Amino acid sequence: MALYSARREFNGGVRVGDLNLNAGFHVIAGPCSVESVGQINAAAAVLAEHGVRILRGGAFKPRTSPYSFQGLAEDGLRLLANAARANGMLCVSEVMDAESIELAAPFVDVFQVGARNMQNFSLLKRLAKQGKPVLLKRGMAATVEEFLLAAEYVLQGNDHVILCERGVRSFEPLTRNMLDLAGVALLLRMSHLPVVVDLSHSTGRTDIVPELARACVAMGAHGIMVEAHPDPNNALCDGAQAMPLEVAAKMIDDLQPWIELRAKTQSDAAAQATPAR
Repeated sequence: MALYSARREFNGGVRVGDLNLNAGFHVIAGPCSVESVGQINAAAAVLAEHGVRILRGGAFKPRTSPYSFQGLAEDGLRLLANAARANGMLCVSEVMDAESIELAAPFVDVFQVGARNMQNFSLLKRLAKQGKPVLLKRGMAATVEEFLLAAEYVLQGNDHVILCERGVRSFEPLTRNMLDLAGVALLLRMSHLPVVVDLSHSTGRTDIVPELARACVAMGAHGIMVEAHPDPNNALCDGAQAMPLEVAAKMIDDLQPWIELRAKTQSDAAAQATPAR
């Protein structure tokens, strides 16, 4: 097995504001794309009420078709940041090139690198020079080793990297991608970096997300990312995989006993491993 510098331990782990992403279980949620003041404010208010600390929202949308909605750019970043701050949240949004890094830097707390840019090495080298955390998504056809090597580019200067499994392409037509939970288990073994799982892009649907969220808690992932929208039927981007706010809120609430059980199990295991004096 190859050794990665990502295996090094850094004091305190990856921190975003006052959050230690290496500790506990975190839910990152929000709409795929920021569409309006009302939309992002409504999403932030409901999600914050149910304990979400990191608001997601796209301002630059790399779409398969050039005719699809491409995002609100700087206006979207401003709306996202304002909604997050108003609700005591942090925010994450995707950057696609050096210019968007400079544009996003005053607004976001975490830079996101999308699956299409996982091996955009010039972008990764630029992010290595940034002080803010980077949420790096696995490419849709990338191996675990290729994913970790992409993270190495950012780790050359920026220790604050969050790995995100978002599914890989497969032959299965019932989901958007194939969620690779075996890959998540490998990432947790091969790297000290926090690992979160994007359940919306991996599945492309909402009905199986609660079960997969519980699986992520049980296997030791550091968090999940889900899309939640006030009105998914009229979303400008990926409405089919966006949870209605009330459904997302219920899922988050229902997840709490599982998170508490994991914390207790980990605490009990640590206590048993500590030699008696």
